Amino acid sequence: MRTVDVARESGYSVQQVRDLERLGVIPPAARSGNGYRSYTAAHVHALRAYRGLAGAVGPVEARRMLVELRTETIAVAAAAISAVHVRLAREREEALRAQEALRAIQGETDTPESAREGDAMTITQLAAALDVRPSTLRFWEQEGLVTPERVTSLRVRRYGLAAIGAARIVAALRNSGYGVPAVRDIMGSLHRLDGPEETGRILQRRLDRIAARTVALLRAGADLAAVVTAGQEPPPAP
Repeated sequence: MRTVDVARESGYSVQQVRDLERLGVIPPAARSGNGYRSYTAAHVHALRAYRGLAGAVGPVEARRMLVELRTETIAVAAAAISAVHVRLAREREEALRAQEALRAIQGETDTPESAREGDAMTITQLAAALDVRPSTLRFWEQEGLVTPERVTSLRVRRYGLAAIGAARIVAALRNSGYGVPAVRDIMGSLHRLDGPEETGRILQRRLDRIAARTVALLRAGADLAAVVTAGQEPPPAP
């Protein structure tokens, strides 16, 4: 196949095909005696796979993954793709929990004090629940984003329901790309009349973006499978 043929089949321009070859997204094309590039269907699959993978994880990580998918065993490559699906599912669950936390914060005044104490978490427990480091929670505390509801004489932090909910919202916002100043403004607005509604819209946009990334990955499925299995024997049937 000529460069123009690959461009037409993959949806990229001729220059983009050459650029992506230079970046290692597709393997180097064979060269004829007169120097013209000669591509195969494998290059088209790789370009289509890159489009979907870049939509799911971003272009930089997609480039890195494409190189690995072409060189690893089928088992390792399949596990890497499965990990992207798992990551997207985890991000979706995180955003949904943040939505629940937002609703809980709005109704937190109706929660009995005994229930709040019983549901308190230590910094280690909360960090594990959010999949962040305890140092990240301490940093958020320093920045005024999340505040423990109690610190014991031994400086052990205890996070009640309100603080846990706030931490879930902060985690979702930070993973959406919001900087600390923006997150501080959003968290501070929760006490205003329009604050919860705007935060809810932000979280819904986060869910919409995750859905779009998931669809991009699904659309790339057959092409990713072609990249993974190119030149390799599939695993034996059970």
